[in-house]
Amino acid sequence: MPLIKSISGFRGTIGGRPGENLTPEDIVSSVAGYGDWLIRSGAKPLVVIGRDGRPSGPVVSALTAATLQSMGIDVIDCGLATTPTVEMAVISRGAGGGIILSASHNPKEYNALKLLNDRGEFISHEAGQDLIATVRSGNITYADVDDLGSLENDESALQDHIDAVLSHPLVNVEAIRSAGFRVILDAVNSVGAISIPPLCTQLGVSCEVMNGTLDGQFAHNPEPLPANLKDLIHRMETTDADLGIAVDPDVDRLALVGPGGRWIGEEYTLVAVADYVLRHEPGPVVSNLSSSRALANLAETFGQPYHASAVGEVNVVAKMKEVRATIGGEGNGGIIDPRLHYGRDSLIGLALVLSHLATSGKTINELRDGYQHYEMVKDKIQLDPALDLEDALSVMEGLYPETPLSNIDGLKLDFPDGWVHLRGSNTEPIVRVYAEASSQQRAQELAQQVKAKFVELTQGSGE
Repeated sequence: MPLIKSISGFRGTIGGRPGENLTPEDIVSSVAGYGDWLIRSGAKPLVVIGRDGRPSGPVVSALTAATLQSMGIDVIDCGLATTPTVEMAVISRGAGGGIILSASHNPKEYNALKLLNDRGEFISHEAGQDLIATVRSGNITYADVDDLGSLENDESALQDHIDAVLSHPLVNVEAIRSAGFRVILDAVNSVGAISIPPLCTQLGVSCEVMNGTLDGQFAHNPEPLPANLKDLIHRMETTDADLGIAVDPDVDRLALVGPGGRWIGEEYTLVAVADYVLRHEPGPVVSNLSSSRALANLAETFGQPYHASAVGEVNVVAKMKEVRATIGGEGNGGIIDPRLHYGRDSLIGLALVLSHLATSGKTINELRDGYQHYEMVKDKIQLDPALDLEDALSVMEGLYPETPLSNIDGLKLDFPDGWVHLRGSNTEPIVRVYAEASSQQRAQELAQQVKAKFVELTQGSGE
């Protein structure tokens, strides 16, 4: 794929030509731009880095560290580490920022630089624009020989992360240990294999690992969706395990499978966690516009407000801070617990799910049965690159004068029995279409109705 330079970082496939893919030249220029921004912002010249298990990780990590050192910035290298581990290490080490080397759920040929501020959170939109402008200008100054940065390897960051999860006020370690749970983990041959099992061991949970070889050769498409997790689902069908767990390569998304191989999924990970948290610490909850309505329904049963943000972790975090949310996240299995840190974290997500199971005495299947049932469909519409999407969506609003809607991120239409969300892609000339209703058929109907109106309006064509 082409090299993508966005406010959240830099992403592309390894190899090819500079400016077209994620080549060594692009890695150096991008990291240098980040280093320049860090220095100009007045942040401490210390950056934490860490990588997931993909094959290009060691090369990308070495280039990243050397570039930062060449700018006079000290580097703490966590080595193989989850995204939330690096985020927490930025805070605990008092660093000025962090760089996560992971392309998340993308296949092994991809890699990316995810950029953090001194709070261990993704950099702001404004900072991202500033950084991209610097990279494009090439106006970078490197350090003299006497001012080069240092490199320190940090082998304790993961255990520090686990310790923080174990000491979390809502994680009921005693109840989990007493329950004698057995779980099965699909670690997709990445850093889930070195993070989830030790957490389980310290919680007294038996953990069987599938795809636990840390060679970056993903055993299947690494996005934690049911079509990619057939082996885990089958394993849950043939054992008496209490819970099946799937994480993506950098462990910021958590999907669940129940006894008998029942797909609980990613959308209901956040719902189950929020159910537990709200029983102990009531307060506002937040997810993005494309997440399931089930979370809003749950908040209503507890008499607590629900707030929706634009899609993207940085937007969810901003909304959580604004409303002082007690829990939040994204429907892709990303759990954000502000008591720990403002980042999606599968370790705290799993610990809270296990706490819920242990204290309620219910199975994950029984918990799922207690939540409002919805089905979601996803589609897309090809766009004429010359189309002004903002204008088109504004006209679409006028076609639904009686329908509650949100336009903070594309256009979301809230119908009595479901919703449809249209939003432009950041990387392709398409509009993504998300729809949810109580049945797959109804969700598909809503999606097609709205899609047809948009296509008619823009004189475009569907897929």
